[in-house]
Amino acid sequence: MRQSIIVSVLTAIFLSVAHSFAQQPTNKSKVVAANNLAPVASPALQALVDEAAQTALKQFADKGLKQDQLAITLVDLRDPQHPVQGSYRGEERIYPASVVKLFYLVAAHRWLADGRLKETDELKRALHDMIVDSSNDATGYVLDMLTDTTSGRELAPAELQAWLEKRNAVNRYFQTLGYRNINTNQKTFCEDAYGREHFARGPNGENRNKLTTNATARLLAEIATGRAVTPARSQQMMELLHRDFSGQSNDADDQAHGFTALALKEMPTARLWSKAGWTSTTRHDAAYIELPNGARFVLVTFTTDHANEHDIIPAVARVVLNKMR
Repeated sequence: MRQSIIVSVLTAIFLSVAHSFAQQPTNKSKVVAANNLAPVASPALQALVDEAAQTALKQFADKGLKQDQLAITLVDLRDPQHPVQGSYRGEERIYPASVVKLFYLVAAHRWLADGRLKETDELKRALHDMIVDSSNDATGYVLDMLTDTTSGRELAPAELQAWLEKRNAVNRYFQTLGYRNINTNQKTFCEDAYGREHFARGPNGENRNKLTTNATARLLAEIATGRAVTPARSQQMMELLHRDFSGQSNDADDQAHGFTALALKEMPTARLWSKAGWTSTTRHDAAYIELPNGARFVLVTFTTDHANEHDIIPAVARVVLNKMR
């Protein structure tokens, strides 16, 4: 009986939250969002992204790769004041795995800039480990600090509703920036969630983290161009995201040598900043690349149900690199 009551309450809460985040921005939100330049569509980039998608789908057809298992967004930043993009299923909501840590990183720097968080050695260590090592434990600590919540025992419906309201702090922040169609309110776990964290995901997992490649590419572009929080804080984020892809690694999940970096092996003078994410069913990468010819671009590739196919993401990247180099 108690279980069914909790499920009913949670369903009502999640529907309310979904409705809230679907609303149009307020005037205040529009002012804040105006400080960020969302990329606009480019026919040339759209053609390139379509080519990359079709190349990957054809190359991995024998592995069963389907259209609805791939999403791509490419943002050209050669003119940072006027970013342009192309995308393939760029508005599809997908479980982001550790790519969501990009959003928690930006939120943490916003909180620090506003004085809502203190710049302690422990928080600095957690942010480093969250991005550089993709630590889930560090991510849980950061999200607790951002939202003033903690994991633990099951909560009564009223307590859980209050807890969820606090846990949605990061969602509310990105809503003010004009981000839509995303959910950023869950911890990342190596295994599974328990207690209030389990119930917070929703009766059918409808409240799990969700990102689109468009939203992810926009955020990474804002970091790369110094528009995330402040130029100085964007630079601090870039330092954590930088990947040295020289040398070799036996770890297929090494962010500096796997994923998009695999396509850069023959381009030693290129530079890479990225955040990857992977689970038993997903494999994603969000990468910012600079080439010697002055090309600067963000490439975000999400794949689902092909977590063990390590070559899909670099296959997409190679098509883009061949045109951008």
